[in-house]
Amino acid sequence: MRERILIVDDEPSIVVPLEFLMRREGWDVEVAADGVAALEAVARVAPNLVILDVMLPKMNGFEVCERLRADPRWRGLRILMLTAKGREQEVQKGLDVGADAYVTKPFSTRDLVARIRGLLGGPR
Repeated sequence: MRERILIVDDEPSIVVPLEFLMRREGWDVEVAADGVAALEAVARVAPNLVILDVMLPKMNGFEVCERLRADPRWRGLRILMLTAKGREQEVQKGLDVGADAYVTKPFSTRDLVARIRGLLGGPR
């Protein structure tokens, strides 16, 4: 079964190319545009990995990550925060609330794919 990735971002200029890249790499992709929709999508599609922005409408990415980590159903879910919030304290907060990885924008697509592969357990 193919891995499923949930992209959570409210900026189409990020979502569209990310979705294209993830599909090209062979992953199934779902998209959510705000924090509340992200939690609903995780429950609905049970992704293997969430690519999560911090600055989101309705509920920020830190809160989404915290809620997912508090729910035992999602213990094995991998969370990669992908955000413009790159100060050291923000990176630390992301890791503290349970993110498995924290990548700042702008980013290298090659590095991002490698990071995702690592989180999902290596090459397909």
